[in-house]
Amino acid sequence: MAGERPEARSGDPRTAGPARRAADRGRYGRLSRARVLASALELVDREGLSALSMRRLGAELGVEAMALYRYAEGKDALLDGLVEALYLELEERLAGQAEASSWRAELQRVARATYEVCLAHPQAVPLLTTRMLAVPLARRPLAVLRNHERVLTLLTGAGFDDAAVVGLFRAFNSWLIGYVSEELRPMVDNPDEEEPAFRLGLHRMPAHELPVLRGVAAALAERGGTEGLATGLDALLDRLAATG
Repeated sequence: MAGERPEARSGDPRTAGPARRAADRGRYGRLSRARVLASALELVDREGLSALSMRRLGAELGVEAMALYRYAEGKDALLDGLVEALYLELEERLAGQAEASSWRAELQRVARATYEVCLAHPQAVPLLTTRMLAVPLARRPLAVLRNHERVLTLLTGAGFDDAAVVGLFRAFNSWLIGYVSEELRPMVDNPDEEEPAFRLGLHRMPAHELPVLRGVAAALAERGGTEGLATGLDALLDRLAATG
């Protein structure tokens, strides 16, 4: 009949209400930021950073990728969330231990706990450098800033002036992340090879150009562990504290 409104049809864009939000109840129940970041870290631990995407993480959690944008605005925010997860794990480790009696011993405790977290999640460690280069100080995750505050408070409480505090803070972070990065660098060329020289791929390195490197390659392949970390940090602090 003339003037009669057409019957509304299911799915008709002219009659559809507000778009329904993507469901956020997955195979682990209702999502939370903590659950999303934990699953992202588990995925990276298993398959590396290249495997991480919103779509892949959504599949891991049993939800649409769009549901994740409530907890991370995009890939960069997700990567920053992984950094946050590492520092939250560091806080948990430190909270479960007794504080040291001196500022130097406490720095050693922080360094050792950081090393342990990094070895537990080696695939995520590059983010501790790349995201810190990409994200301004004030926009870093709060857990990262709390760690900065912890170290700066130790150094300030030890009686150093501002210039010395900044120098020691930078040196501490540089040594710690640098040491961990060296420990985690791949060294083995062929893990199935039993002969050490071939296992390390020394036959690929020209002997006449790289005699020293070839000579110490086996030693470089061995991890220094927490003992090497502590020894190097002590030497660094001795030098800087004397000049501070």
